[in-house]
Amino acid sequence: MTHIILSVQVKADFERIFDFLFEYAADTSVARIQEIVAAIDILQTSPKMGRPVALGQRELVISKGGGYLALYRYDPINDIAYVLSVKSQREQDYKK
Repeated sequence: MTHIILSVQVKADFERIFDFLFEYAADTSVARIQEIVAAIDILQTSPKMGRPVALGQRELVISKGGGYLALYRYDPINDIAYVLSVKSQREQDYKK
């Protein structure tokens, strides 16, 4: 089973997403974050699921929870998925 490592940036991403969701849909904000985390957990069994993007990275489309993207890099030698950033599909670019 692939090991998942979240970068420090992902914590900031979750805080930013939560703050936005809490402002507009406080009653479902925690559940939406949990859905994003559950979608990222899929990388444990399907680490190549995301579409290839630049620099050997992959992008996981997370439709459940409101349309998010997780940028990650998969290391097949060590069987580790490094999640680099999470953003809404409506955001311009990943925060790095």
